[in-house]
Amino acid sequence: MIEYIEYFCAIIIGIVLGLTGGGGSILTVPVLVYIINYNPIIATSYSLFIVGMTSSFGTLLNYRKGNVVLKTGIIFAIPSLISVYLTRKYIVHSIPTILIDNSYFTVNKDLFLLLLFAVVMFLAALKMINSPKTQDSEVLDYKQNIYLVIFQIFCVGILIGLIGAGGGFLIIPALVHFAKLPIKKAIGTSLFIIACNSLIGFSGDVQNINPDWYFLIKFAAFTMTGILIGIYISRFFNDQHLKKIFGWFVLTIAILIVTKEILL
Repeated sequence: MIEYIEYFCAIIIGIVLGLTGGGGSILTVPVLVYIINYNPIIATSYSLFIVGMTSSFGTLLNYRKGNVVLKTGIIFAIPSLISVYLTRKYIVHSIPTILIDNSYFTVNKDLFLLLLFAVVMFLAALKMINSPKTQDSEVLDYKQNIYLVIFQIFCVGILIGLIGAGGGFLIIPALVHFAKLPIKKAIGTSLFIIACNSLIGFSGDVQNINPDWYFLIKFAAFTMTGILIGIYISRFFNDQHLKKIFGWFVLTIAILIVTKEILL
């Protein structure tokens, strides 16, 4: 029975990705932690593999439609590839087991990662809830130093490495504002960058964990199936309404994580 619940969740994650063009990967860690009962370190690692495989599949679908700009994707991926690999190989496993311990409260490594993930979920939810009504309005007159952009992408890689989520809500605006890509190509190219980041990050973890390959491959397969379903039924829904509904859903999960980990 538990196995059916696991793979039902995998399909739901894929459907959300197919419906909204992103955001579904942020559900992976909560599913792995609270439903399948993996500890946060393993959950963020497994999430990188699942997100990487699913994003690769999404990249292929978008590439066939001409929505992946490989040259831009490679240029933007290089800084984050370096940071996400270093984060998974060295930083995550170097974080002390107990970060803060006093008479008032204790913050351990697992709690820190879950709270960080909740903050990212909160920001992602706000991004989806407050998304512009039209796609064209996302193209802004925004000038910034290219070196600062590279630094920001590098920091995005660190965040992806820590929380195991795709980071599309951070990468897509960068592609729109700095690479001047239309929103559909920004989404497709973002999936390519996320796939590279996630799989490279997972490779930095392989030496530190003993992955359950059978589980990972089956879970990823069900998630890919969900993407196909989501892409199909997305034809019958308004994209902006879906993003706002999902944004409120993600915001609720973020609040529940904070409530459970801190108050309960």
